This record gives sequence, C-alpha cells and structure tokens, in this order.
Amino acid sequence: MAMKKYLRLLIEIVMGLLLAGALAFSYWSYNGKAHAIDELTDVSEGVDETKQELEKVNKELAETKEKAASFEPAARELAAVKGSFENGVVLQDYEAFIKAQKGPVISERQLGLGALRLLTKGAQDPDTIAAYQKALEMAEWSSRLKSICAAQNALVAAGQKVKVLADCVQAEEPAKEKHVVHWAYEGEMGPENWGEEFPTCGSGKKQSPLNIVGPFEKSKDVLSVSYKEGPLKMLNNGHTIQVNVEPGSTLKINKEVYDLLQFHFHRPSEEQIDGKPMAMVVHFVHKNAEGKLAVIGVLLNEGKDSEAIKTLWENAPKSEGPEVVVEGVKFNPSSLIPAALTHYHYEGSLTTPPCTEGVQFYILKTTVDISKKQVNEFPFKRNARPVQPANGRVITAN
Repeated sequence: MAMKKYLRLLIEIVMGLLLAGALAFSYWSYNGKAHAIDELTDVSEGVDETKQELEKVNKELAETKEKAASFEPAARELAAVKGSFENGVVLQDYEAFIKAQKGPVISERQLGLGALRLLTKGAQDPDTIAAYQKALEMAEWSSRLKSICAAQNALVAAGQKVKVLADCVQAEEPAKEKHVVHWAYEGEMGPENWGEEFPTCGSGKKQSPLNIVGPFEKSKDVLSVSYKEGPLKMLNNGHTIQVNVEPGSTLKINKEVYDLLQFHFHRPSEEQIDGKPMAMVVHFVHKNAEGKLAVIGVLLNEGKDSEAIKTLWENAPKSEGPEVVVEGVKFNPSSLIPAALTHYHYEGSLTTPPCTEGVQFYILKTTVDISKKQVNEFPFKRNARPVQPANGRVITAN
C-alpha cells in the first residue's frame, strides 16, 4: 500500500510539473507571438511611412526634372555663347579698346570686361574676379544699382565671399544663402560702424561730409546749371527721399558737362559751416561721360515755407518702396537752386555706403528757405553722416 501511495504521489508531482511546463510554454509562446505581432505591426507602419516618403521623393524628383528641363534651352544658349568667346579674340579686342580710352574706365565698361573674361577664362580666373571687384568699387551707389548687383552676384557665383545688398539678392535663390548687408544712421550699423562692412567708409582719406572752415584757397571753377521740368519720379529708399531725373538736365563745370541723375535730402545738413549745420541740405548728384561724379549741395535754412518743398512733400512716398511716378505733376529741380552759384569746393566721397571717393563737392554759399513745419514733415528725423576728417584737403571758395 505504501508503495502505491508513493507511486501515486510521484505521478501527481510529475503531472504537476508537466502541467506547469505546459503552462509556461504556452505563456512564452503567447508572448513570443504577441511580440512578433507587435514587430510586424511596426514594420507595416514603417513600410507605410517609407512608401509615403518614397512617393514624396518621387514627386519632388519629377518636379526637379521638369524644372531642369525648362532650363535646358537657356543652358544650351549659354554654352553656345561661351563657345563663341573661348578663342579669346573678342576679349583681346575689348581689352585693346579699354586701353585706348582716355580717362578712367567707367564701371559699366569694367563690368563688360568682367563678363568677357568670365566667358573666355571662367569664373575661377583671377583676372575675372579682379575685373568684377573693380567694377563693384567703381560703381556709383545711388544711380548704378544694377551694375553693383551684377558685379556682386557674379562674384558670389565665382565663389567669392561678398556682402550682397538686399536689393541685389536674386529672386530665384534663397536670401538666407547670402550675406545681406543693411546700414543705418544709428545703432549697430550706424555711421561709426560702416567701415566693418564697407572698408572705404572706415579707411578712406577723402571722405564726406566736411566742416567747411577757412582759410580758403581761390576756386577757379565756374558753375552753370540748366535744369529742365520733367515728370516727378520719387523714391523712399529707407534712408532718404530721392527724386530721380530724366535726361536733359545738366551742370556745367567750366567746359565740362555733367548730367543730373537725382537729388535727395539730409536732415540736418551733412555739411557744416564753421561747425554749424543747417536745418537740411539737398544733394544734386551729377555724372559726366567718363563716370566722374559731381555733387551740388544746397543748404536749407529754417525760415519761410518753400513752394517747391511743399510739392515734393505732398507727393513723397510715406514708406520705403519702389520709385513712384506722380501722375499729372511736373517738377523743375532749378526751383531748389539759388540764383547765385558761389560755392565752397572740395574733393570727397559718397556720404552713404560704400563711401566711394573721387566725388567733387560744390556747397553753395547762398541758402534756400524751408519752414520749421516742413522740416518736421520730412519722414526721417535724422539721416546725416557726421563730418569726416579733412586729412589735409584744401577747400576752395569763390
């Protein structure tokens, strides 16, 4: 009997172990299957996401191919043009033409020289880069923006580190890929810091404006203006109010003729007379056939209302933007020029970045009135560069 009880107990223990093993196996099997199901679910979801990404990539690839196809005609044209210049004959002829010119080479011709070298020698050629850099240095800031943009963008395309003006950023390229330079009359990019981005502003030795103070040498220059009435074309460029002028208005300095390009305003006057500024100044910017610049400065004295200023202020754009042609309004720049053209004269620079030097300044002795109310209506409270060191420059007067 005892043996039977012992065997029975042993069988029950074995059966219990078998049952426990079966239960454990079932549990492990279930867990394994559940885990496998989870993994399959994750993989399935991953496949769906990958499929969506693949579809997105394929769509973008198709759009890129379509866009690239639209560029093919222009690329073929460019290749054909480049092939036409590769023998270098046209470049040699143009270089000979430049050397034969009397006087300095204007920025547009220097830009053309850069373009021919780009087509003939390529973007990495040092002469190509030097030509565009020189064109950029020579370009007159306020009236030759297209030339400046062309030179800046060509240098960027050649891999040069160039600070590109906001107005020059090409629409088809993201602006964030270029270093856009802004300047101002106060704050971090105020006049005292212009030299950080525009070297000539900081290191130039013939900068404008100046404090006009004697003793003076005798000026031999005789000025005469012939300004014509034309459409009123105004621009608020974020720094001043500028009036652009159509061809036909001229300044004659002795026998040399300069075309009036534009005139603009500064508050207070940038030039000072014996250390004292006027309420405002008008700068009339002229250029001759050789690209030389001459500026007539008319000091505006606080006094009675000016009818000419009234017309300008009533039509001036209130905020920064493109040129506005005022319908039905004509304006003659001579309405802001005094009868007497006696003057102070000195060699200076543009008073705004990039502060290019070689500009002849003629500051008229006779002032023009502007009322206090009209001064306050000017949309810029202060847009005048501080006076610069004379560095031994001679100021003449007549």
